[in-house]
Amino acid sequence: MSEFAVPAPVQPSVAIATSNARFPVRRVFCVGRNYASHAREMGNDPDREPPFFFMKPSDAVVPANGTIPYPSLTSNLHHEVEMVVAIGRPGFNVSVEAAPDHVWGYGVGIDLTRRDVQDQAKKMSRPWDWAKGFDSSGPCGALVPVSEIGHPSTGSIWLNVNGTPRQSGDLNEMIWSVAEIIAAISSSVAIAPGDLIFSGTPAGVAALNPGDTVTAGVDGIGEISFHISGVS
Repeated sequence: MSEFAVPAPVQPSVAIATSNARFPVRRVFCVGRNYASHAREMGNDPDREPPFFFMKPSDAVVPANGTIPYPSLTSNLHHEVEMVVAIGRPGFNVSVEAAPDHVWGYGVGIDLTRRDVQDQAKKMSRPWDWAKGFDSSGPCGALVPVSEIGHPSTGSIWLNVNGTPRQSGDLNEMIWSVAEIIAAISSSVAIAPGDLIFSGTPAGVAALNPGDTVTAGVDGIGEISFHISGVS
């Protein structure tokens, strides 16, 4: 067996709520503007156009507890609470009807966004990578297997900062369902066990400051809580 020239990176993983085992993270897909209310607050038309996606590095996913560092290069860090979908079966060109069979479980995550960096990228027609894919930009709670909760399609999704409500919506407000999202992604790239999908955020995204405490949850899946540290 060949040896690596440098130490091999640690395999990113997410806790599982009902087991001591962990879920390995392969790829992280994120759905843009999947709630009409959020599309409107970002100045976009919420009509049901084909979904679009961006990605985060797998090691951007970190436990959604303890302390999350306030990132560099920004003075406008935003929170975006999302239901996270964990893929457990491989597939390519998966149909909407078959898509639920590829889901391993669900969790609660936050798409942290350097909004000022994103706004500048939009103005210059540049990619969003630096705004979305920085270190610790994907806090994620423990995953719950489908066998425990089925496939949630309704239920409150919410986020509070320092006890004050910021985001509130319902999973039934998603423009594109989980099955439709999986079908759309797999029409372009093969999905595989270990993939995570951040499925979009409701309205109410706003800035976080050093010292803030974030709590968030999705009914029937779970809750998360973490603190934001000082500016790095």
